[in-house]
Amino acid sequence: MTRDYARKKRPAPKATKPRNQAPAWVWLFIGSMLGAFVMFLVYLWGISPNHPAPQIAAKQSTPEPQTKPAADPNKKAPLPKPRFDFYKLLQEEEVIVPATEPNRRSDDTPPATPVEYLLQVGSFRNPDDADKLRAQLILLNLDARTESVTINNGERWHRVVVGPFDNQSKLSKARTTLVTNQYNALVLKRKPGG
Repeated sequence: MTRDYARKKRPAPKATKPRNQAPAWVWLFIGSMLGAFVMFLVYLWGISPNHPAPQIAAKQSTPEPQTKPAADPNKKAPLPKPRFDFYKLLQEEEVIVPATEPNRRSDDTPPATPVEYLLQVGSFRNPDDADKLRAQLILLNLDARTESVTINNGERWHRVVVGPFDNQSKLSKARTTLVTNQYNALVLKRKPGG
């Protein structure tokens, strides 16, 4: 069978986009950036010193009349000089402190009821741990010892204590030594020999 190729329906040529045209989202982005830049320039022009920034006024029924003549915008008002009054206030409120505090009670006089002070550095269930801490404190030149104590439910604890001290100055010196060597201590107060 023979065919007639002259009468054949040929498809219409497809419409093609020109290759040099950018997508629509690029044009949208460029347009929005250009609009933002123009708005920024308008904002800067609105706050320049020659043109006051536009302000949105609250609902006012009548504008207030200006009673003062417009000042020259190029002339700036002088800034007020800062005032520092605290120098004078400190001199007026000066309190003279005596060179020595009144001595309530000297360290030489014994208190009405004798009291001794101890520093508890640790408390352990294991006596070997308590001995290790006691040895470390002895190396710091502190008078450390262990005391065994049984508490209410029958458990036995081994306390590491430094002291006893009969006055506050010796106690504070020992406590300072412990703090500088990063040991926390608890101050205990009890009757001598107790």
